Amino acid sequence: MSGRLENKVALITGGCSGIGLATVERFIAEGAQVVIADVQDEKGQSLEKRFANKAIYRNCDVTHEDAIAAAVSAAKSEFGGLDILFNNAGAGGTPAGVMDMPEDDWDFAMNLLLRAPMLGMKHAAPLMAERGGGSIINTASIAGLEAGWGLAYGVAKAGVIHLSKLGAADLARHNIRVNAICPGVIVTPIFGVTAGLSRPVADQMTGRLTEAAGKMQPMRMAGQPEDIASAALYFASDDSKFVTGTHQVVDGGITVGQRISWDETAILPLHEAMIAAMPDAAE
Repeated sequence: MSGRLENKVALITGGCSGIGLATVERFIAEGAQVVIADVQDEKGQSLEKRFANKAIYRNCDVTHEDAIAAAVSAAKSEFGGLDILFNNAGAGGTPAGVMDMPEDDWDFAMNLLLRAPMLGMKHAAPLMAERGGGSIINTASIAGLEAGWGLAYGVAKAGVIHLSKLGAADLARHNIRVNAICPGVIVTPIFGVTAGLSRPVADQMTGRLTEAAGKMQPMRMAGQPEDIASAALYFASDDSKFVTGTHQVVDGGITVGQRISWDETAILPLHEAMIAAMPDAAE
């Protein structure tokens, strides 16, 4: 029995760790050949050996258009074309707010998180059109849907959601679908890297994050990269052949509403605060 991505070629940016790695593994298990685009050369070369004849690695800093173009070209030269693009590479970005936002940090977030997916679409779409269509998947975030997850990061991810909608409209004539995934708190090294830790130390932090993340949302479990890989597989496969221009939230319910809507322990402090704010009935 063939896999859901048999005879498909995919390009995954940020494919050496976290969500990207989980998706590389899932896509290959489903029959795809994969171009892994990342800047982690040692990990990438190891993955290329691990998945001999199924995957190739290309160093790709997605803030540079020529690097994106080269990775896309490798899909055609090595595997004959391109059917699936997963614009996944990213980082957490600056914690700065409006009044203290450094111009360079703002520009970096926009280039990495929003400009790069657009450029990936730009270079991938012609190859997909040559093959009669394809699927583009963009990693957005719940940060693009609500406040509280970082200003620059949130604005960029909101842009990714809208970019996916506009891209879907523009590319539909070529039978190219474009959709976005909005992860919630997923246990990956991105949190440690954003905090300024080295990549090896950030990798080691994931165990602690697993314990903490399960307490942040209605579903009392930590979100794993494999959860996002499953959503990416849906959008990449023919299971979603009639789905384009939308976004899928995968967040364990963290965006369903205020904490008191799902955590009964949060009701008592709120009740106490309301009582304390009331005028004394005896006065």
